[in-house]
Amino acid sequence: MPFSYKPLWVLLAKNEMKKQDLREALGLGPSTIAKMGKGENISLEVLDKLCSHFGVQPNDIIEHVEEPSQD
Repeated sequence: MPFSYKPLWVLLAKNEMKKQDLREALGLGPSTIAKMGKGENISLEVLDKLCSHFGVQPNDIIEHVEEPSQD
């Protein structure tokens, strides 16, 4: 999982929102929230909705996580 949504979860906490609140506000499906919870890929359309809703840039929503090398 090369990406983490930890910045999004922090942003939700700062805005006193729960994942369910976010889902309802943006019209996201439960599977999208589940994917983010597992660090899986989401569409750029969803990323755009998140950035527009919070007025932030993508790096305020996701972060790249280095995977340990398999040497």
